[in-house]
Amino acid sequence: MNVQDEYRRKLISIDEAVKMVKSGQTIGAAMTASTPVGLLSALGKRRDELENVRIITALTLGAGFDYFLDPSMKGHFLLESLFYGGYERKGHALGTVSFIPSNGRDWGGLILANNPLDIFWGTASPMDRYGYFSLSLSLSYEKDWLEAAKLVVLEINPNLPRTYGDTHVHISQVDYIVENERPLIEIPPAEPDAIDEAIGAYVAELIEDGSTIQLGIGGIPNAIARNLMNKKDLGVHTEMFTDGMVDLWEAGVITGRKKTLWPGKMVGAFALGTRKLYDFVRENLAVEFQRGRITNDPCVIAQNYKMVSINTALQIDLTGQVVSESIGPVQYSGTGGQFETAMGAQKSPGGKSIIALRSTAKNGTISTIVPSLPAGARVTLTRAEVDYVVTEYGIAHLKGRSIRDRVKLLISIAHPDFREELRKEAQMLELS
Repeated sequence: MNVQDEYRRKLISIDEAVKMVKSGQTIGAAMTASTPVGLLSALGKRRDELENVRIITALTLGAGFDYFLDPSMKGHFLLESLFYGGYERKGHALGTVSFIPSNGRDWGGLILANNPLDIFWGTASPMDRYGYFSLSLSLSYEKDWLEAAKLVVLEINPNLPRTYGDTHVHISQVDYIVENERPLIEIPPAEPDAIDEAIGAYVAELIEDGSTIQLGIGGIPNAIARNLMNKKDLGVHTEMFTDGMVDLWEAGVITGRKKTLWPGKMVGAFALGTRKLYDFVRENLAVEFQRGRITNDPCVIAQNYKMVSINTALQIDLTGQVVSESIGPVQYSGTGGQFETAMGAQKSPGGKSIIALRSTAKNGTISTIVPSLPAGARVTLTRAEVDYVVTEYGIAHLKGRSIRDRVKLLISIAHPDFREELRKEAQMLELS
């Protein structure tokens, strides 16, 4: 096969690719910084020609999906998301977006059982001389969906970095190619405030030298990364690569020397951050992208020595039930990898699972530690699976503790303004 001839034969315009979509079809699209913005933007222009087209993806960040905030799209297109951001929350209220409850490791496999894909739209870096593309910044589910879809179209963007691991796809696996050079989707790091920094300091106390860590994105994870600068020989096994990990690598904190699985490698499923992160993962032998069904498998995670899973939450009740994805009945984000990473870390030799949250919300007017959860709240991590809980007021180790002990520990790390009220409510509910 002459791969250059094959490339030219399969190269079409974005409009030609979008014209292949038929009413009633299901399209799977790559997520976050790998979102096929050109294809998805062009699809919205076909509203009057199409009905009941489903697009399945996760955390779109709004790129290419603006038309889902138009109520008139209802009946023409439905976005079904595995993880919500601000954009999906707005569309949900309009009836153009719906949520698919799921754990991250299932995105690439079990999701396909009830959602056979007619089309997969992904993005990739330019083809090399041997005919291989790199799926670049996300393997959460993209390669699994590409292998399962009836029709595969890749949107080639020269700004996407070539990455290592399981990211490579041969041109023989692709039906059509479109080209679309555009800036990469970037998320500026959230600047931690004093509360985030206090939480970060407490979390850092729990992380020993030689541990392997999993971190997310946001003010609290960024504060945690800053507080790890005096640690030694940390490793990374994560769902998401972040800018904070680059800072730790450059400071010599992350070496992976003590890792028992992929030693010396930072392992993750997708990258989301700034140009600094994307430049770091470009052709970096120290960075390994693996499919989400591997990175998020608790049995795989547990093979890392002293694995520490660090996740954030919105709310926790006095018995330890963790809510990380909804505000009452309103879907806010998603389950993602929280359950899986928590379970994997706790099975790891010397491992820990940490839930970090601010003690209050809405400018200090409500407590995030509550006597009982509000109606409709979605429990992400059950009380039997909770290990450590951290707020800016300290650390509560709940694993193996009775309800009575949990109540005392959680009240001790609640905001002082709410502690007495929590004690009274706990007594009324016969929790203490």
